[in-house]
Amino acid sequence: MRTSDFDYILPQELIAQRPLTPRDASRLLVLDRENGRIDHKQFTDILDYFNPGDILVVNNSRVIPGRLYGRKPTGGKAEILLLEQLDDTRWKALVGGKKLDEGSEILLDDGEGLVGTVTAVLDGPQREISFSQPVDGYLYEHGHVPLPPYIHEILDDPERYQTVYSRPEGSAAAPTAGLHFTGDLLFALREKGVIFEMVTLHVGLDTFKPVEAETVADHLIHSEWATISSETARRINEAKLAGGRIIAVGTTAVRVLETGALKSAGLMGSYQNISARDAAGETSNMCPWKPVSAFEGPTDLFIYPGYKFRAVQMMITNFHLPQSSLLMLVSAFAGRDNIMAAYETAVAQKYRFYSFGDAMLIK
Repeated sequence: MRTSDFDYILPQELIAQRPLTPRDASRLLVLDRENGRIDHKQFTDILDYFNPGDILVVNNSRVIPGRLYGRKPTGGKAEILLLEQLDDTRWKALVGGKKLDEGSEILLDDGEGLVGTVTAVLDGPQREISFSQPVDGYLYEHGHVPLPPYIHEILDDPERYQTVYSRPEGSAAAPTAGLHFTGDLLFALREKGVIFEMVTLHVGLDTFKPVEAETVADHLIHSEWATISSETARRINEAKLAGGRIIAVGTTAVRVLETGALKSAGLMGSYQNISARDAAGETSNMCPWKPVSAFEGPTDLFIYPGYKFRAVQMMITNFHLPQSSLLMLVSAFAGRDNIMAAYETAVAQKYRFYSFGDAMLIK
């Protein structure tokens, strides 16, 4: 399977530059993965697709204000985008600026002497940065919420790049499928008898970048930290056994739930190549349901066509970048031909794409 199989043409004017108000004002493309049928709705119509006892699972990770500006001792501009905290003062980060090699220093703006030193050169523009003191307090006074590079307009309210249920901080990018939910819509779902559960996956920027390998299976996906608490796993499993459907909000929630199901099935260690292994088995893209196990730690689950889903039965998602691992994940869930046809329809109908764009329900 080639990466080019997941390419499509998107007019630039369809890349949403700002969120809609209210959050749930977006359009909703509903895709039936059994027959490929497409319906066009509003996001508030999503209530019609839930039954009492269904389990709505969201990723509650919160984006850290991790974009920092500074300068080199020589006066040249520099930028740091924090990706992952390694200890009290060390972070994995993306850096912008010339000749930021090991030993280079970055003097942070308004930081009262706060200095970041490059302690290791990683892949491409990634660096390990050691700060002269913990940066937690600095972030909330001087840090900026990082928006994706395809968004060129300034966001007036940074909370619009956070979900209304965001809790633990740690993401470098928002789990954007959840941006459509309002408090009122969640309340309406609960009133209908839908069970609301939260898991956590701290989103890294590698999730969104295009796959560069010519062959999909040769792509190395980076691991991300995730957790399902024992109480959450118990409630999800009990509701499923009582007849509810597991509905994941976003590809990140899918990866958490499927990781928990793989662990429940006794498959431990790396899941980088699980899709290729699954593809060698039966032709259906669904396995018999597996309970979700509680866990805390990294997951490198790479889902592309061939993967057999063990937990998730429906998915709410946004429209993803061409040749991205996220587009491959939804193609595994709904079938590549169905997804590419849905994307072609969405372009023709002028849906809004990417982080601040419209939504898709795959059922």
